[in-house]
Amino acid sequence: MSEYILEMDQITKEFSGVKALHNVNFKVKKGEIHCLVGENGAGKSTLMKVLSGVYPYGTYEGNIIFEGNIQQFTKINDSVDTGIAIIYQELALFPDLSVYENLFVGNEIQSKGVVDWSETIQASKKMLEKVNLNINPETMVKDLGVGQQQLIEIAKALSKDVKLLILDEPTAALNEDDSENLLKLLRELKKQGITSIMISHKLKEVIAIADNATVLRDGNTICTLDASKGEVTENAIIKNMVGREISDIYPKRDKKNFGDKILEVSNWSAYDTQIGKQILKNINVNVRKGEIVGIAGLMGAGRTELAQSIFGNPKSYKVEGTLIVDGVERKFRHTSDAIKAGIAYVTEDRKGDGLFLAQDIKDNISIGNLKEIAVSGVINENEEIKVANEYKKDLTIKAPSIEQLVGNLSGGNQQKVSLGKWLFVKPNILILDEPTRGIDVGAKFEIYTIMNSLIEEGMSIIMISSELGEVLGMSDRIYVMAEGEIKGELLAEEANQENIMQLATQ
Repeated sequence: MSEYILEMDQITKEFSGVKALHNVNFKVKKGEIHCLVGENGAGKSTLMKVLSGVYPYGTYEGNIIFEGNIQQFTKINDSVDTGIAIIYQELALFPDLSVYENLFVGNEIQSKGVVDWSETIQASKKMLEKVNLNINPETMVKDLGVGQQQLIEIAKALSKDVKLLILDEPTAALNEDDSENLLKLLRELKKQGITSIMISHKLKEVIAIADNATVLRDGNTICTLDASKGEVTENAIIKNMVGREISDIYPKRDKKNFGDKILEVSNWSAYDTQIGKQILKNINVNVRKGEIVGIAGLMGAGRTELAQSIFGNPKSYKVEGTLIVDGVERKFRHTSDAIKAGIAYVTEDRKGDGLFLAQDIKDNISIGNLKEIAVSGVINENEEIKVANEYKKDLTIKAPSIEQLVGNLSGGNQQKVSLGKWLFVKPNILILDEPTRGIDVGAKFEIYTIMNSLIEEGMSIIMISSELGEVLGMSDRIYVMAEGEIKGELLAEEANQENIMQLATQ
């Protein structure tokens, strides 16, 4: 009997003549946690979609061998029936249904042809116990946090007698506590004999949990690293992912010549009338020309709310306080006022708020500043093409052309398009909210390099980030927030993870 529960042999997958996967070999041992890593666009998700039947048999070359048998999945249900379950980064739950309804949707417990809701609720309690989630199964999913919803997805998979659990970026939207709980659960499932494949960009998590880690690059299998031999290290993963050494993932700026204060926020408070809650309290922050100011804090600290209240208040908070931009006091009634004053905001949710996924790169970049390329109210298409090509080149957006649909780009390239859209506005102050969320280490390095270039050109950046390494590696000064307040201000040279977390948990 083979020690491998899964063998994917010589898998090749093409899209319009472009090979997304090229003779990929991937083996997973029974009962292990196997991490699949690589840059955005390396082929990780494509490989898992081949495995799960999203890309059915006949649309790819090669063999899938599961528990010693060659599989020919023609639809997702075929892989599910075999014992394979995949959980995507975008959770597939019904928010307006209860937990128990979500757990057994499509897999209802029936008695004489009628759904037995009483038995379903009891079975749901058992499933929730398996994932250490102590909630009432009658709770509506929309009333739960993202971390709890992630556990419900796993419980849903367990209800179908899963043998191989695939998780695609499971901690991308989770805070540190929820992430740790999820990793702990995977270890417990391993003890129960369940095999897991985890796709992740968070290398610390990969190092903490992987028994083996396979690296893909440009649709090719590069290597499989064995944790028991000490091979799963950050340097080894990065080197194989990007094909080169990255000695310092946070590129340094040689000169830090800060000018006068370009942004001052004083006695700034905000009240969210929709939820009836004070979300910002007496905030005092400033930004100098040519400076990167990091804003750190735990989820719910008020960081995004602060950014949005400054950027024309799109959520219509009741705001009080003083805002001075480049020496002039401002009162923005709309985001367009903030843009005119030289402020741009790259949202944390590029797919939901930042981009038009069904439109191409050209349209997404030009949309922020159509007046720049219009003559008498009519868009100059030649100028639009020229501008889009310039940003594609300057930001190294990897795509066949500017006609490529943004929804088909990798996360890192989507983030570059979102950045290009706001750079076309030609701001003096750029607010970056989670600028590298969900993108790989190579793309992160490129984003950081772009940030440094913008600073050298005289721009100022406010960077909100949940990654402490990113805050410490890129900021000149750091404000730490908790419960809608500024709890402290630190210079980069005096800041460390310990004193940031101490302030963030006050």
